[in-house]
Amino acid sequence: MQYPIFQSVVNKINGSLNKRNINVVKFKTWEEAKINAAGLEIVIDLKDSTNHLTHLSINFDWDSFREAALANELNGTDGHPMLKNKQLTEVNVVPSIDIELVWHFDVDRCQPQAGNNDDNYRIQMASEWMDRASKKVNELLISDDIITRWHIEIDGDQYGKYLTAINLLSYFQFTFDEVDSLNEVHEHVGRKLAHLLYKANRIIKIADESVVVHAA
Repeated sequence: MQYPIFQSVVNKINGSLNKRNINVVKFKTWEEAKINAAGLEIVIDLKDSTNHLTHLSINFDWDSFREAALANELNGTDGHPMLKNKQLTEVNVVPSIDIELVWHFDVDRCQPQAGNNDDNYRIQMASEWMDRASKKVNELLISDDIITRWHIEIDGDQYGKYLTAINLLSYFQFTFDEVDSLNEVHEHVGRKLAHLLYKANRIIKIADESVVVHAA
């Protein structure tokens, strides 16, 4: 990976996760030169620890401009290769990592198996618990200024419409302000990651407990 600072952050995240009782089934970095971007994809299995969720995806997004901006701020990174590229260093950006969390629900367990002569019965039943979950999640995240939304996909059969995907998405951000060294970056990431995982675990419990499926 051509992003030494981001790679060190990835290593910090990996080390932190290894110290926790988390079933990580995927931990993969990616890099796309055409768009000057890089990232980290993490998948955590939830099937054995919840009743209604299958897994949690955490995606970290980074790019060359933020890498160069952070390298320019830190002590001891004067030799960073990206600082030689004026196209990167002349862009005024805030060095921050964008983070997307996606909670994936088990659609078979989260809605009735069949309708009751109402084409929208299964979707309506799912909408009720999704509304309850949304209110509790928004209360939890109100101090974090976080954007949260649902993503659903709909299909139909002889009983009417039903959901083929139920995902809850939240968008966080790690902003690197007031850091002077790579060690301070790592300390900042450690604190933010702990906060992120704490909120993620709270949301898992809220989501799991919010699901109520009535028989048709």
